[in-house]
Amino acid sequence: MDCRPGCAACCIAPSISSAIPGMPQGKPAGVRCIQLDEHDRCKLFGDARRPAVCGSLQPSAEMCGDSREAAMMWLTRLERLTNSD
Repeated sequence: MDCRPGCAACCIAPSISSAIPGMPQGKPAGVRCIQLDEHDRCKLFGDARRPAVCGSLQPSAEMCGDSREAAMMWLTRLERLTNSD
């Protein structure tokens, strides 16, 4: 499955604990990654500086649903369920 163009839910909804260029402390859940361009595409795609967790998250019908909103809801729920705070 390919990513839905302009979605970027996986670059907004989850937290990322590893450093990202421009976000040395990582990214909190619900915050837009600084590496998203104006078309909601990752500027680090294929770049060695891209966090491993970003590359490990693969699109799926369950995660992506039928819209960006569905993907945001699924990923936000997953974030809550896996948050250790």
